Amino acid sequence: MSKFASYKNRRVIVSGCFSGMGEATARMLLDLGADVHGVDYKQCILPLASFTQIDLRDPASIDATVEKIGGKIDALFNCAGLPNTAPTLDVMKVNFLGTRHLTEAVLRRMQEGAAIASISSTGGLGWSQRLATNMELVSTKTFEEGLKWCEAHSEVLGDGYGFSKEAVIVWTQFSAAHLIKRGIRMNCTLPGPTQTPMMANFESAIPAAILDAAAQPIGRRATPQEQAGPLVFLNSDAASYVNGLALPVDGGFVGAVATGQIDLAALFGARPQAPA
Repeated sequence: MSKFASYKNRRVIVSGCFSGMGEATARMLLDLGADVHGVDYKQCILPLASFTQIDLRDPASIDATVEKIGGKIDALFNCAGLPNTAPTLDVMKVNFLGTRHLTEAVLRRMQEGAAIASISSTGGLGWSQRLATNMELVSTKTFEEGLKWCEAHSEVLGDGYGFSKEAVIVWTQFSAAHLIKRGIRMNCTLPGPTQTPMMANFESAIPAAILDAAAQPIGRRATPQEQAGPLVFLNSDAASYVNGLALPVDGGFVGAVATGQIDLAALFGARPQAPA
C-alpha cells in the first residue's frame, strides 16, 4: 500500500478478525499504522488495540461490543461470515442482519470522512434478478424486523448464503447514496473462491466442478491477503470518490461472465452460489 492508503492514527473495527480475510485485513491495517479493534466469536491473537468477543446473532452482544470499544471510529471492515453449511437463519443473522446492526451501531460513532467496507461474494451475483425481494429485506428497520421477514420467507432464503450475500450488495448500494450526504462512504467486495478455513465447508457442500469454474479464468483460488488489499483500499483516503461500489475481486470471473466466456446460468442455475 502506498502512503495514500496510510492508516496511521486511524481507529478501525474489523469483524471476523480471528481467521481468513478478516485476519488478513487486520494484519494489513496494523502494518499500515491503524489502531485496530477486532471483534469475533473466537479469540484473536493479533496485537490489536483491543479485542472483544461478539455474537453477531445477538443484537445485545453487538451493542455492548460497540459501547465497550467507544470513541470515534474512522473505518469499519465487515469481514465476519458463516458458510452455507451453517443453519440458514444463523447465516442470515451473521452475514446480513448482524452485520447491518453492527454497522448501524458504529455509524453513531463515525464522522465525515469515515468509511465502511463489507465482504459480500460472487455468490451474491443473483441480486439484480431479485432486486425487489432483496429490497423488502433491506428496507426492514431493525434486526428483529429483518429476522421476522426471513422467517416468513424461508422459500426465498435457500441455504441462506447466496441470499445473504445478495442482501449485502443491495444494502451497500442503497445505503451508500444516503450516507454520502454525511460524508461517509460505503462499499463492498465480491470475492471469488478464497483459500480460507471456511473453504472446507464449501468443498463439503458444493461440487468440485462448480468451485473450479468459479475460480476461472485465473485458474486458482485467491489468498486471504489478496482479498484484504481491496478492502483496505476501499476504506482509505485513496478511494475518497469511490462509493456504493460492489467490487468483484475474483480473478476476472465476473468479466468473463459478462462477455459470454462463462455461462453463469449453466453453472449455478437461477441463483449463483459461488463461495467467497
